[in-house]
Amino acid sequence: MLLLFQILLVITSLLLLLLVLLHKGKGGGLSDMFGGGVSTSLGGSSIAERNLDRITVAIGLLWAASIVAASLLANSPG
Repeated sequence: MLLLFQILLVITSLLLLLLVLLHKGKGGGLSDMFGGGVSTSLGGSSIAERNLDRITVAIGLLWAASIVAASLLANSPG
């Protein structure tokens, strides 16, 4: 079971790294390559950028949960 959480931790770490690199910075980012440059008139950020934010937060929460779970399993007396 610990191995499962360690594998999940590696996968979510790589995904989180990729998603952070896709975000648009001050001068643009890699997300412009995938349609992130087309923005709506009301929100100030594009739908693609907002979805990227949501996915990044979800993967970040999964990453944090896998760290806690792996730590609890590694320290369990079983």
